[in-house]
Amino acid sequence: MSTILQIANADRNLSRLMQTIRGTLLEDTLGGYGPFTMLAPVNLAFSNMAGMSYDELSKPANVEKLTDLLGNHILSEKKLLKDFRHGQKLKTISGRELNVTVVNGETRINGARILAKDRQGSNGVVHSIDTVNILS
Repeated sequence: MSTILQIANADRNLSRLMQTIRGTLLEDTLGGYGPFTMLAPVNLAFSNMAGMSYDELSKPANVEKLTDLLGNHILSEKKLLKDFRHGQKLKTISGRELNVTVVNGETRINGARILAKDRQGSNGVVHSIDTVNILS
């Protein structure tokens, strides 16, 4: 069975995320045993980031900021779509808290809508989302 990194790498809609993960310490972490839940922003989400541009963020001088930002998209537990509950709080590996809303069958994590869901790997699960979670 593939790891969550291999699953994300095979999805052309997540190519920017995978390009971004390479060169951070998260690549080793996400290749480990897990379990993890990756809330994976699609390519368009990186183009629509508020604040710093994707190109600026990807510069070597910003590797710590980038690692922290990407950590906002990873949980150190396996959560399938059915496990998300309205009002639930989720803790990321960066130590930030994310809010879950479920309205009319649509699940959002900190406002980011889940697109592709429940792609399970040997060390966790990948959900694609439509927004980059920039948390302060």
